[in-house]
Amino acid sequence: MAVEAGHEDDVAAPESRRRAGRAAVWGAGVLLVGVSAVVGFRVADSDGVTPVPQLLAFLPWLLVPAGAGLLMAVLGRWRVGMLWGVVVLGLVAWYMEPYGNTDAPRGRAVTELRVLTSNVEFGQGTAGLVRAVREERPDLLFVEECDPGCAALLRKKLPRADYPYREAVEAYGAEGSVILAKFPLKRAAGVEATLGMPGAVADVEGHPVRVQLAHPMPPLPRGVGLWRSEMRKLQEYAAAGGDRPTIIAGDFNATQDHAAFRAVLDEGLRDAARLAGSSRTPSWPTAAPAPLGAQIDHVLATPDFAARDARFLDIGNTDHRALAVTLTLYKPETER
Repeated sequence: MAVEAGHEDDVAAPESRRRAGRAAVWGAGVLLVGVSAVVGFRVADSDGVTPVPQLLAFLPWLLVPAGAGLLMAVLGRWRVGMLWGVVVLGLVAWYMEPYGNTDAPRGRAVTELRVLTSNVEFGQGTAGLVRAVREERPDLLFVEECDPGCAALLRKKLPRADYPYREAVEAYGAEGSVILAKFPLKRAAGVEATLGMPGAVADVEGHPVRVQLAHPMPPLPRGVGLWRSEMRKLQEYAAAGGDRPTIIAGDFNATQDHAAFRAVLDEGLRDAARLAGSSRTPSWPTAAPAPLGAQIDHVLATPDFAARDARFLDIGNTDHRALAVTLTLYKPETER
């Protein structure tokens, strides 16, 4: 009887290993198919349809399921899966590299300005923003989701002597937005969208600079078309600038892994956080511990500007981190 039991154990062990191997292969296949689908849209320079735009926001974290898929392929001794996993991991790592060039501006530096953008989540983070403004002392301030309570608190707590110029879309909830400046602002048309996106032309020590607040709708499961349309409007605004110095700042609800955002950059803009060495620092959601999250808050500028000292700030009571960065405007040597 003991001999028969031992024989049964010898038969069961290989069968158990085969079942485990098949399960590992199936698991690897599921993970690698899912990751490959998302990465495929990135390779194709497309945002696709739900859930692709939502997953592209967290593209670097696809390393986790891709790595797990590769490990399971190894455990299952699936050679095709091993090669597949290596290729997928390589593609994710490749696209984690910052997008766009970092060439230094030509000419001479003529002025410097500190820019700060913050989504205060229906005005809830306004008190924290005021503290950040007092610390960072920005020359140009972009505030998204600034409701009437937010606007009133900014007027009360930030002296008009410091920020005498303002362009705003006065509205409740997420629709309100405001630009505050130490420099004179000349009203411009802005970008027509669901949420307020005011615009202006700033007189920065005698140099006109187009400034535009960005706050397109997020790519919600049933709102990807609207998000894409409003991102296209920002792209058109960037394209209309010609060779004029331009700054677009705010909550773009998009990362460098979204084709719609790259299309805005490709109109001649550069991401200031990328120039300052912080291209993957997350700005949303604040509930996720760093380095988790996605960078959807940006300051974009034309190649007339250099950027340094980018800081992502936890201001409290909002799901976004504020972004402060110093921009230096350059002009050709032939210009005064």
